[in-house]
Amino acid sequence: MPALLEAIADIAEVIEAHADEAEEARRLPPATVAALVDADLMRMCVPAAYGGPEVAPPTMIDAITAIAHADGAAGWCSMIASTTSSLSSLLPAEVAQQIYGDPSVVTGGVFAPNGKAERESVDGVDGLRVAGRWAWGSGTQHCAWILGGAIAPDAMRLCWFPADEVSFIDTWHTGGMRGSGSLDYSVDAAFVPLERTVVPGATPPVVDCGIARFPNFTLLACSVAAVGLGIGRRALDELGDIALGKCPQFSSRTLAQSGFTQIEFARAEAQLRSARAFLVDEVGSAWATVERGDDVTLDQRIAMRLAATHAATASASAADVAFTLAGGTSVYDTSVLGRCMRDAHVVTQHIQTAPKLNEKIGRLLLGHDDDVTMF
Repeated sequence: MPALLEAIADIAEVIEAHADEAEEARRLPPATVAALVDADLMRMCVPAAYGGPEVAPPTMIDAITAIAHADGAAGWCSMIASTTSSLSSLLPAEVAQQIYGDPSVVTGGVFAPNGKAERESVDGVDGLRVAGRWAWGSGTQHCAWILGGAIAPDAMRLCWFPADEVSFIDTWHTGGMRGSGSLDYSVDAAFVPLERTVVPGATPPVVDCGIARFPNFTLLACSVAAVGLGIGRRALDELGDIALGKCPQFSSRTLAQSGFTQIEFARAEAQLRSARAFLVDEVGSAWATVERGDDVTLDQRIAMRLAATHAATASASAADVAFTLAGGTSVYDTSVLGRCMRDAHVVTQHIQTAPKLNEKIGRLLLGHDDDVTMF
C-alpha cells in the first residue's frame, strides 16, 4: 500500500470522529483540517520541485475515495484543495514556491469567471484590480490563498488572493455536504500582480512533470467522482452492519435475512464496484500514456469523463439503496446513512459530473463536434 494511503488509514478515525461536528459547524473542524494537512492530503498535486508529494492520479483517486469513506465533506475539501494545487505548475517558479512551498498552506477556490478585472500598475508592478463574488467556495475558510476566475481585458484569468483580502458570506445552508463549508466569498478592488494569475488552457507549465501534463479539468472530474465512490462505499458498509442486527418492525428476521435486501444489496455492490473499476482503469490508462511521455488523447479524456459521470451517478444510487433498505433508521440527522445519501447527491450536482454531461459525452462518442475546452 502506498504511504499516502497508509497515512489515511491512520487518520480516518480522527476524520470520522469529527464528522458530526463538521455537519453542525458547516465547515471542517480544525482537528480534521490539521490531520489532512499533516498527511499532505490538501496539496497532492504540488510538484516535487516545490517540495510537494506529486501524487500520481490513480493513487490520488484512491486517496480521495478513502477520505470520503470516513467523511464525505473531508473528502470533498481534500479533493478541492488538491486539484487546485495542480495549478501550481503554471505559476512562475518564485510565486509557486511562495504559495505552495509551505506544506501547511492550503489553497482552494472557484474557476468560474465571476470576477471583473481591469489592468493597473501599482508601484511599477503590472497587475489587475479585481472585484467579484463566487459561489461554492468549498473549504475556503481554511485556505491561506483563494482563487477566483475573472474576466480581464486580455483573457479569462485565474487570480490568487491572500485570505485576508477575501470576505466570506454565510450562504452554506444545505441538505448535503454540509461540512464542506462551500459558502460564497468575494473580493472588492483587490490588486493581483499579473505573475499571480494564469490563463486556463493557455498558460504553459513551468514545471515539467507528469501531473502538469495530465488534463486539469479531467483530473478535477475524476476526483469529484472519487468523493462519490467513497461515500457510496461507506453507505453500503453501513447498511451491511445494520442489516446483520436490525429486525424490521413486525418481522422476526434481520434485514440481512430478507430476500429483498439481499437482491438489492448485491445489485448495488455490483454497480458501485463496476463504476470504480471503470474509473480506475481509464485514469490508470491515461496516466500510463503520460508516463510514456505522450499526450493524453481526446478519446482518453472522453472515456475518463464518461467514467467519472457514471461513477457519480452509481455512487448516489448505491447510497439511495442503502438509505431505503435501512428503513426509518436512515431519516434522522444523526444517521450516517442519511448523511451519505445527502452528500452523494451533491456529487451529482457538480458541473464536472452532472448527469446532463452525458449529452456532450454521447455527442462526442457518436462522432459529432463539440466544445472540449473543459475536457
